[in-house]
Amino acid sequence: MIDDELTSAVEQAVREAVDAQVMPRWRQLAEHEVETKTGSHDLVTVADQRAEQQLSEALRQLLPGSAVVGEETVHAHPASYAALAGPDPVWIIDPIDGTRQFVAGDEGFCTMVALAHHGRTLAGWILAPALGMTALARRGHGAFLNGAALHAGSPEAGAPLHVAVSHPDYTDESQERALSGLRTDGVEVRPTGSAGLEYVAIARGRLDAVAYTWESAWDHAAGLLMVAEAGGASSTVANAPFRLEGGNALPFTAARDADTTRRMVGLLRDKSAESDRSRPA
Repeated sequence: MIDDELTSAVEQAVREAVDAQVMPRWRQLAEHEVETKTGSHDLVTVADQRAEQQLSEALRQLLPGSAVVGEETVHAHPASYAALAGPDPVWIIDPIDGTRQFVAGDEGFCTMVALAHHGRTLAGWILAPALGMTALARRGHGAFLNGAALHAGSPEAGAPLHVAVSHPDYTDESQERALSGLRTDGVEVRPTGSAGLEYVAIARGRLDAVAYTWESAWDHAAGLLMVAEAGGASSTVANAPFRLEGGNALPFTAARDADTTRRMVGLLRDKSAESDRSRPA
């Protein structure tokens, strides 16, 4: 389904959407072009909406019969998320990951696209235009950043583990208790920025792990494949693979290697177990 020709065509489609809809509005947004989504902390801009529309049309043409699950479309039509469990290939689109950074005029945002089928991510593209970064991963073919192969490696023995975690705005009390298991000796924790860029940092060996409490496929599909193809690993706190269609035990983690992933799960599960035991029967 995914070959060199389609891989290149998708990258070109992403680049064209970013050039046409995203970058002309970076640091140029008018007040009326930025809104807060109903019932959430998320921002949405006209750039998100138009980039997703352009990408949806282009990607469907590249793979006739495919479906699209895009962040902004799902917000408007939640039932469209169910396509991830359906029989057709699915394009998963995050038109701007790191919208807060984009609105603030910062460089830490990206556009992400993934192609999935029967619950498996086949390929992922992450384009960070302000940083000059283009990352690509294909299942079984490796991960690359600006054409150079990515290798996550392993954290330095004895060094603190550097971990990015869900921002407090996106966690409830029980999730905060689980994440607090990471606040221990030998682990340095900070709030996440753009999830896509954090995954690329793991694949590059510049971040040791992430721990996230939300499971929206557009935030994770491309990045989790990037980490896996660079030699990393991921797991939910139930020691199960992350499922694109949802219903995961949360938090989940991705890390530079399998040993670090197991360590992360242990820290998260210990605190989760304490939380479960403390609840009234």
